[in-house]
Amino acid sequence: MARITIATGGSRGDVQPFVALGKGLADKGHDVRLATHRTFEDFVRSYGLDFAPIEGDPQAMLNEQRGQDWVETGRQGSEFARGFRDLIGPMLDKGTDDALAACEDTELLLFAGPTFYAFYNVAEKLNLPFIQTYLQPIQPTRAFPSAVFPSRFGGHALTNYLTHVIGGQAFWQLMRPTVNDIRTAKLGLPPLSYFGPFMDMMRRKLPVIYGYSPTILPRPSDWNEAFHVSGFWFLDDNDRWEPPDDLAAFLADGPPPVYVGFGSMVSRDPAALTATVVEALERAGQRGIILGGWAGLAQDDLPSSILQLEEAPHDWLFPRMAAVVHHGGIGTTHVGLRAGRPTLVVPFFGDQPFWGDRVTALGAGPESIPYTELTASRLSQAIDQAVNDTSIRSRAEEVGRHI
Repeated sequence: MARITIATGGSRGDVQPFVALGKGLADKGHDVRLATHRTFEDFVRSYGLDFAPIEGDPQAMLNEQRGQDWVETGRQGSEFARGFRDLIGPMLDKGTDDALAACEDTELLLFAGPTFYAFYNVAEKLNLPFIQTYLQPIQPTRAFPSAVFPSRFGGHALTNYLTHVIGGQAFWQLMRPTVNDIRTAKLGLPPLSYFGPFMDMMRRKLPVIYGYSPTILPRPSDWNEAFHVSGFWFLDDNDRWEPPDDLAAFLADGPPPVYVGFGSMVSRDPAALTATVVEALERAGQRGIILGGWAGLAQDDLPSSILQLEEAPHDWLFPRMAAVVHHGGIGTTHVGLRAGRPTLVVPFFGDQPFWGDRVTALGAGPESIPYTELTASRLSQAIDQAVNDTSIRSRAEEVGRHI
């Protein structure tokens, strides 16, 4: 059995699948350490995993001015990449120290997402074998466009492929000076090439495990044998949670409600966003449950048809809903579809529009409504469609069974 370090960063939805992966590996007898933000330490340790801290507080970053600007103006493409550089770049020096400490006595390293540059460099410094583990597709393919660099020119095979190449290079060129400065000054490593590490790793066929469902996004036929799509890593801890009395009573008091929550997304005007949601639910004639989240959905004078919660496990809550409305985060999308519930995505930025498009393509929900275009009228119409369109309900149930 091996001593394994898993490194990931981001919001709860980015971290929880890797807790599930770590728990699965620990159940097989491996010694697993999860390296992530300190705010998740208690959560990680509650599943019997070792913990190592890495730099950053994602909620604090998104609540800062530059974080809010990133969410509102850097939705995809080069602006998203620049926002990533501006937020992640300054943390990379300290993050590299954290990565060195997290990899002490490690025999195998798994890393993902924002932790890539620090842990890739440390793996090279310590001569550690590693596996890339991602929740979003990043390797080029002709089958679909980049999750964060979509094409305006249709889903043609060549343009799809180019969005991955151009998007990957946009990220790398913005990060390259900082990454190479740290490699040479801190780690004594040579600078990485102008084109970066990804082309080299693809050429060497180094293993990649994608933790998303092939039901939601089938594995492309043009990927080589090193790229694996395992299915999503669900934590499945329903038996650890009991609903509070107000939630149990609300669910028993009428037909299934519609869930609305935007997870780790932040809003400059939570009151206005809450008012939009409340008006939309009332227009649609639907009972609702709204989850506060980082967006701060809250209102003192809610009608009796709407219940406000601060938190509840999605995997417990979603099967009891008529439909789910959320931001399109990878974890929330998988849990909602696995529950067999019609899904309406209101994407804010990043890969969220990509997953919203996948929901629509699957027939498991209405067309997404970008956050910047959200109105009570549009939201109420989409909620009505999600709840009452029999073809959407049937397809969502079918997708849930497959997942």
